[in-house]
Amino acid sequence: MPDAPSSRWSNLERPALDGAALEAALTVAAGEDAPEGTVLVAEHQVSGRGRLDRSWNSPPRAGLTVSFLLRPDVPAARKGWLPLLTGVALSESVSEVTGVLPSLKWPNDLLARDGLKLAGILAEAVASPSHPTAVVVGVGLNVSTVDRGPLLLAFLRAVERRYRRWSEVLGDPVSSGLADSYLGWSSTVGSQVAATLPDGSTLEGVAQAVDWDGRLVVATPQETVELAAGDVRHLRRG
Repeated sequence: MPDAPSSRWSNLERPALDGAALEAALTVAAGEDAPEGTVLVAEHQVSGRGRLDRSWNSPPRAGLTVSFLLRPDVPAARKGWLPLLTGVALSESVSEVTGVLPSLKWPNDLLARDGLKLAGILAEAVASPSHPTAVVVGVGLNVSTVDRGPLLLAFLRAVERRYRRWSEVLGDPVSSGLADSYLGWSSTVGSQVAATLPDGSTLEGVAQAVDWDGRLVVATPQETVELAAGDVRHLRRG
């Protein structure tokens, strides 16, 4: 989503969540045939679902709750970068609009400087025979006094710019610049971490890198493990 005038999301001077003002910038639609780039914004959320089917609520006007539809034509393994790409775009926009310098905890959390969670990200494949590559990315961002309209549009503009560059090189995180940008925002890489895996087991080690497929590389005393999923807790910087 480049900065050229043709971009739907380049205008940051719009009122917060005003339907008429955002109509030219956002397309809100439903259904499996919705076009790529379709965005749904909720004023509040009463039955949100996060990782591991955890539920959460967002009171009216307490934050930004937004989902968008993507159809990435990239190798399946590269799709693991979508929540990380979204996190980079969110970090860039939060920093640009609010002046707050956040960090990213792998794989899907935006953190404040004190470690408190500012946002969560969830990317899910959409089961549709006609569109097997569809992915819905959802973001819930806590917002206090900031004007949410400009923040929303800055975020969507950043997602578009990052996503187009990444897609053009078939999801290559290096040549797209995504890998370097992610490491610049990451507070996980270089930290001692404890990870709870989907099967309930845990491991501790040093988070050394994020690999080509967006997996977290953790060096434990016994071995080096590539994590594709899991809940990570920061223990201390390495």
